[in-house]
Amino acid sequence: MSLRIGIVGGSVGGLFAAVLLARHGHQVIVMERARHGLARRGAGLVVQEQVTRILHMVGLPHVAETGVWANERIVLDLYGNVITRDPRPQMQMSWDLLYDGFRKLLPEQLYLTGATVSEIVPSHQSVKAMLADGLTFEFDLLIGADGQGSIVRNVVNEDATANIRPDYVGYTAWRGLVAEDAIPRQAADELFERFAFHFGKGTQALGYLVPGSNGQIAVGERRYNWVWYRQLPAQSLSDLLNHAQRTGSLSLGPGELPLDMREALIADARSQLPPPFAAAIAAESQPFVQPIYDYQSSRMVNRRVVLLGDAAFIARPHTAMGVAKAAADAMALANALASRPVDEALAAYERARLPEGRAMVDYGRRLGQSMSESLAH
Repeated sequence: MSLRIGIVGGSVGGLFAAVLLARHGHQVIVMERARHGLARRGAGLVVQEQVTRILHMVGLPHVAETGVWANERIVLDLYGNVITRDPRPQMQMSWDLLYDGFRKLLPEQLYLTGATVSEIVPSHQSVKAMLADGLTFEFDLLIGADGQGSIVRNVVNEDATANIRPDYVGYTAWRGLVAEDAIPRQAADELFERFAFHFGKGTQALGYLVPGSNGQIAVGERRYNWVWYRQLPAQSLSDLLNHAQRTGSLSLGPGELPLDMREALIADARSQLPPPFAAAIAAESQPFVQPIYDYQSSRMVNRRVVLLGDAAFIARPHTAMGVAKAAADAMALANALASRPVDEALAAYERARLPEGRAMVDYGRRLGQSMSESLAH
């Protein structure tokens, strides 16, 4: 049976679901509110088994193999000295390479940009989705793959007592993705070909190389992905967002951080981080800000509306599992719909994925707690 399926959110989770479901014979429409799509919005990621599996399923095994290898893991002290070495190699890929690969598999007319969903009206057999421009769709199934700030989450958790807003946990990731030739030579010699860390009081930094914007992995054409976790009280985060004129937002994207805040970030890095990391941060012209949240939904399905990825569960990025979980959700949903009537399939999907999502959020909390405890000591 071919279903009419609407997908709110055109990031990788929505694309995973759209491509798999289209290949199962369903009629899919992706509604992405960004006017120009989401290309070049991501950073680096560690390749997980679920991502490799979905890439092979859709005929993109080369994407799974397009990465940059770190020969070892190192920990730097404040002065840039290597104090720990772990010789296990690891491959990293870029988010935009994954996004681009799946985006090209979906016909242009099935991916709507500038499509802001303003109202969702579910029933037991169908779902109406109204866009801000007045366009209305009727679907047999609506998937909320709209990330941390999901609006579909409200429909699935329609009980007025349900918590639908993510919980800020008190620290923020400042991030950058820099062309490798922009990193000063001395810093590059310390950081490149390694997965590097620094742990300090109230702070943690890490970084690694990923492919270039078009998948280049040759030396000189790659990018350096850095992340700096810093404690930031909730009021200070609110002040930051207000200063950036992004009040109420859950994050700041590239280009949204005011110049004075970038200059303050660079100054802080020079006084608080090893010189190689400080140099990498100074080389980023458009750093972006990712406040860290926890969220777990009490349910993933309500009638013909279903949640996927970060719309249902937000785990701290220390797990390195956000994209992998979205892939696993998409595969589970497609498989359930292929073997059962719709309502039975959705119930089976929820039974399978709810405990997985809860476990991942709990794991992220434990990792975050461990980090905080190590910082305090």
